[in-house]
Amino acid sequence: MSDWPELSLHAWRDTYATLHLYTQVVGKVRLALTPLTNQWWNVPLYVTTRGLTTLPMPYRDRTLSIDFDFVDHRLVVQDSAGHVRVIPLVARPVAAFYAAVLDALSSIGVEVHIGTAPQECPVTTPLADDVEHATYDRDAAHRFFQVLSRVEPVFQTFRAGFRGKCSPVHFFWGAFDLAVTRFNGHRAPAREGRVERIAYDEEVSSLGFWPGDPWNASVDATFYSYTVPEPAGFAAQRFHPDAAAYSAALKECVLPYDAVRRSPDPAKAILDFARSTYDVGSTLAKWDRTALAYP
Repeated sequence: MSDWPELSLHAWRDTYATLHLYTQVVGKVRLALTPLTNQWWNVPLYVTTRGLTTLPMPYRDRTLSIDFDFVDHRLVVQDSAGHVRVIPLVARPVAAFYAAVLDALSSIGVEVHIGTAPQECPVTTPLADDVEHATYDRDAAHRFFQVLSRVEPVFQTFRAGFRGKCSPVHFFWGAFDLAVTRFNGHRAPAREGRVERIAYDEEVSSLGFWPGDPWNASVDATFYSYTVPEPAGFAAQRFHPDAAAYSAALKECVLPYDAVRRSPDPAKAILDFARSTYDVGSTLAKWDRTALAYP
C-alpha cells in the first residue's frame, strides 16, 4: 500500500466543518480585495509547502497575503511593508477566528468589509456569530494538508497536457475542493444565479478532489470529473481505473479517495481517471481534441 494518508470523514468531521468555515473567512477577504476574474479565478486559495495561501492581494499602495500553515498550525497575515501578524490555529469558535482575522488586518492598517453568510454549505449562522463550530484537531488538519500536497502535483501534471485555456490548480473555499478545469473556447448556455452563471459561462471539463461532506457523513473523500454541458451518453460510459463510476446523485464521475490511496500507484490512478474522463467527455461533446492537446 502507498504512504498516502487515510482521510476517513468520520475521523475528522468536526475539524473539517470548522476549518471549512475558517477558510471562508479568509477567502472572503480575498474576494473583497481582488477584481472579479473569469470563472471566479480571483476567489480560490492555493496549495503551498505548508498549507494554503491567498497569494498577494492588492491594498492601496501595498500587497498582503494570508496563509494557513498546517505544519506549525498558525495563520500568517503579512504585507509588502514588512508587517506580520500570527494567529494560532487552535480550537476556537468561527466567530472568534473571524474577529481575530479582522483585528490582525486592522492592526496593520487594512480595513476590509466582508460578507458573513457561509457559502455552499447548510450553515446559516453568520460567520461573525458562529460559536457552534469550534473544533481544531492538529493531526487531522495536517493529514488533510498532506493529502492536498500529494494531489496538487498530480493535477499539475494533468494540466500540463492541455494547450487550450486551463485554470490554475486552485482550492475553492466555497465547496472546499481542489480543482483544475479545461475549456474548449465555446460559450455555454446561461445558468441561473450569478455564481453559476459566471463559473459555467464556457464549456468545460473539470477534475477535482473533494474531501467529502462534513454535513452528510455518507459522502466520503472522492475525486470527481465532469463535462459541462454533459454530453449525451456520458453517464453510461466506463471509466478508468475500475473503481471509477458515474454518480447519478452528483451528476459526475467519481473515484473514491480510499481506492486511490490503497492502489499500488496513487498518482497513476488519479491520472488514469483524469485522462479517461476527459477523453470520454470531450469526445462525446465533440471538442477539437487535436487542436487542444499539448504535445
